[in-house]
Amino acid sequence: MPEVRRLCPAKVNLFLKVLGRREDGYHELVTVMQPLTLADELRLRPGKGLTLECQHPEVPSGPQNLVWRAAEKFGAAIGQVPQVHIHLVKKIPVAAGLGGGSSDAAGTLLALNELAGNPLAPAALHELAAELGADVPFFLKSGPAEGRGIGTILSPLNLPPYWYVLLNPGMAIATSWVYGNLDLQALATAGAPLPAIWDGDHPESWVANDLETVTLGRYPELRELLNRLSGSGALAQGMSGSGPTLFGLFHEVEAAKKAAGHLRQNFSGWLAMARGLTQAEGAAGWENQA
Repeated sequence: MPEVRRLCPAKVNLFLKVLGRREDGYHELVTVMQPLTLADELRLRPGKGLTLECQHPEVPSGPQNLVWRAAEKFGAAIGQVPQVHIHLVKKIPVAAGLGGGSSDAAGTLLALNELAGNPLAPAALHELAAELGADVPFFLKSGPAEGRGIGTILSPLNLPPYWYVLLNPGMAIATSWVYGNLDLQALATAGAPLPAIWDGDHPESWVANDLETVTLGRYPELRELLNRLSGSGALAQGMSGSGPTLFGLFHEVEAAKKAAGHLRQNFSGWLAMARGLTQAEGAAGWENQA
């Protein structure tokens, strides 16, 4: 088996509305996600049993890692333990609301399925992905999508190749804490309204995230950063997932570059630029484009 290389893109949540809490503890929601040119990398080669390597100090190399769990689930599904060494190269910040771990897990399922001769159909891969996490199925495809249910009922969307300036000041925010502190009654009356259409030309009319009510309340410095993104000329700005990564959205790369240069002067955290992927993206040519 030759070495296989696969890119695992980050994502932003352009819209996230929480509809209520389910009996199983999950939350019913509507979200719009776009994958980004910012990407981790997986390299798979033949090995003895299953091994995982990652140089990032905050990323485990065992069963705590979603990549490992994805490989185990795939092996159980086909009745064969993967004989593979997986090298994970991290470029997406950890626990940032950008879906890096979920993307890595989806990439592992796709790569192993390809190496095994595609024994699992897309529906079976989707089922395995959903068992790993609500965001994982989204990354089995390469374009923007609307997610419903817990985020696993996906419908493709035709969004433009937006440009993003991404800011992460570095605090750790637990997704479970954010959802656990949501005021669902208040959101029912004053949360982000559900747009009639996702208007790609005017994202400022619908970009929103109900989770900001919790995260920005606890970390007011994030609200200040959102104000700075707005002042930098972003068409829309918001928080991805439960945070802490914030984004400013631009139609043109030059406008994004200008904003990023201005923001770098007074921001000491992680800052990056990335382009949003579209339904028409090919398999190559977009890696970490900024």
